[in-house]
Formats: sequence, structure tokens, C-alpha cells
Amino acid sequence: MIIMKKFTKTTLAVVTGFTLCMSANAMAQTELTSEVQKESYSIGASLGKYISGQIYNQTELGAEVNVDLVIEGVVDALKDNPRFSDEEILTYLNQRAEQLNTAREAAEAKLALESLTAGNEYLAENKKKEGVKETASGLQYEVISEGEGRKPDPQDVVTVHYKGSLIDGTEFDSTYERNEPNRFALMSVIEGWQEGIPLMNEGSTYKLSIPAALAYGDKQVGIIPPGSVLVFEVELVKVEAPGQNSHGMGLSGMGMGGMMGGGH
Repeated sequence: MIIMKKFTKTTLAVVTGFTLCMSANAMAQTELTSEVQKESYSIGASLGKYISGQIYNQTELGAEVNVDLVIEGVVDALKDNPRFSDEEILTYLNQRAEQLNTAREAAEAKLALESLTAGNEYLAENKKKEGVKETASGLQYEVISEGEGRKPDPQDVVTVHYKGSLIDGTEFDSTYERNEPNRFALMSVIEGWQEGIPLMNEGSTYKLSIPAALAYGDKQVGIIPPGSVLVFEVELVKVEAPGQNSHGMGLSGMGMGGMMGGGH
């Protein structure tokens, strides 16, 4: 999935800046006084926004859309008098879907290459900084503060506070903002965390710079582009043996839903 721009009223105005098959003046003269009128209008407005969103998404991928014919098709369907049979409509929609999928894959590949290139440049510069260490896998870490507790084993359950960002500083998640740490089985998260957190003593805070290969690879996850290096500031709050106090264990917020699993 490609990161699409936020759909705004301005965008909607641009996308829908065309002449409809009915008089704008007539529309303006319609007074919406009853609840039925208001609800009916809202059905149309909701449908219009959905269609505008579809048109915008397709044109963002470089597809050509004849908006006048889109409106004509809607009107014909409402009159139950479409020019094509259901089978023909499905054929044309599938044809368009294949074109969009091809365009989407190409855009994702381009975005992944750009992210990977920028990420490699970031890692190359970051490892030159004083205090930054790099493991054999390419994971980079920096000690912000060192705790005195025990280091977790791969099968342990850990509780962490963290904030995660892209290399440009865009923050995509933070347990600090939710004021709630996350607790999870260490073996259940991305490889960069599986390797990085066991380097830490309980009570430590580290900065982890995780290559895409140890995160999500070429997958898009939320606002995280494919091929992205992920930068985390992680505080290891608590380490528990598996099964210890397992009641109530859970994952909160976007974060651990985001960090669960690998990128392969």
C-alpha cells in the first residue's frame, strides 16, 4: 500500500470541480428543512465523497479517469438503466484493477528503493558517531543510560517504553504519549528488537537504529514506507520469565501491533 495524501476539502474541491449532469442552481434552490431531506442529501454527499476519493487515489497512480462518464454511470445506475451488463461492468472494473495494481507495485518498488538508499546512507553516517556500535547483522545501538537489572533471554517477556521514528524524524509511535508501556514476548516482535533488547540490562535506555532487513523489509506498515530504517529509543522497564505473571499480558496501541512479526 502506498502512503496516500490526506484527503482534504481542498482536494475534494479540485477532484470534484466539474459540471454535473444537473443544474447547480437547481441544487442550490433545494431547501433542506425536513429530517428526510437532510438524511437523503447526506446519502448523496457521502457517496460523492467516496467516489471523489476513488478518483483521487487512481489519478495519484497515474490512471486517467473521465469524471463526466463516472457521473453518467452513477446516474444511469440510479435509474436502473446502465449501458453495460453486470458482467461487462465487472470485466471493465477487473481490467482497471489490474492496471492499478501494476501501477501500485511500481510505485511501491520506487518508494522502497528510495527508502532503502536513504536508510543505507543514514546507517553509514550514524555508525561513525561516538558511542554507536554495530552488530554483525547491521543493527546499530547506542547506550543512553545503563541499568543494573538482568538482561532478557530470547524467550522472556519484557515491558518497555519506547518511541519510534523514521530517519527524517517522523514519529510513528510512542508509548510515552499513551502513558502506557507495552508488555510482550520478546520472540514475537521484529528481528531488530529480538536482537537489540537482549543487549540491554533491565532499567537501561538504548537508541536502536534498525535496518529494513531486520524490520519490515519491503513491506508498507502504516505510515512506515517499505525499505525503511527504523529508529527507536527503548527503555527496558521489566524482564520476566515466560509464564511469569502472564495473566493480563497484552499489547497496547498501534505500536506492538506494528512491531509484531518480522519483515520477511
